[in-house]
Amino acid sequence: MQGIQLGNIVLGFVAFLFSLCVHEFAHAWTTERFGDDTGRYQGRITLDPRAHIDPIGSILFPLIGLIGGGFIFGWAKPVEVNPNRWKNKVVANITVSAAGPFSNLLLAVGAALTLKLLIVSGAVGRGDVFGMFTGDGPANPQALFGFAEPLLIFLRMMIIVNLLLAIFNMIPIPPLDGSHILSSLLSVASIPLMEAYESLRPYGFFIIIIASLTGLLSQIYLPLMRFFILLLFSFL
Repeated sequence: MQGIQLGNIVLGFVAFLFSLCVHEFAHAWTTERFGDDTGRYQGRITLDPRAHIDPIGSILFPLIGLIGGGFIFGWAKPVEVNPNRWKNKVVANITVSAAGPFSNLLLAVGAALTLKLLIVSGAVGRGDVFGMFTGDGPANPQALFGFAEPLLIFLRMMIIVNLLLAIFNMIPIPPLDGSHILSSLLSVASIPLMEAYESLRPYGFFIIIIASLTGLLSQIYLPLMRFFILLLFSFL
């Protein structure tokens, strides 16, 4: 039992770290498309974890969450951008900010498609897949040939982690990606509103902590997580 739990922690950590790297890679790659090569200059257009890892946010916090069996929370080193190099600042800010969460959605869809392929090929049964998500375990573990159960666990974590990263980062609380998108939209609609919103940026981290402790964050992302998981399941 302890071995299985340790395996789950390792698989979950690998899925989380890889997803963080893809998220930051997407930011760095996209900002270059708009004329800003800061990410390339700093070596961030890579999937090498060493370029993106923050010791506290990428290792300590996620492991604490995984070992405790609770909320997986963490972050990587943010990709620096130079808006002065963007050709179209509003469109660039929205697109670059959305690139990270969008890359996580693509990873979640890719993991779901892999599950679909395993089911269609007969490598695993639909009941095995659903059992891994409901907590009941594989419906027929003898049919998993040893390799498929860790694969199912990894794919399950890829779906959960990437949906969590995508949804959480799109919440418009500074410094999350959604805050940059909202700020850009407000800059077009109303400069005073944008400036008022930007005045909250120095307090964003404390707002996130308070929203988390009061349960407000979970009320936002959990219903969306369930919706997207059910949506992906509808294709299996």
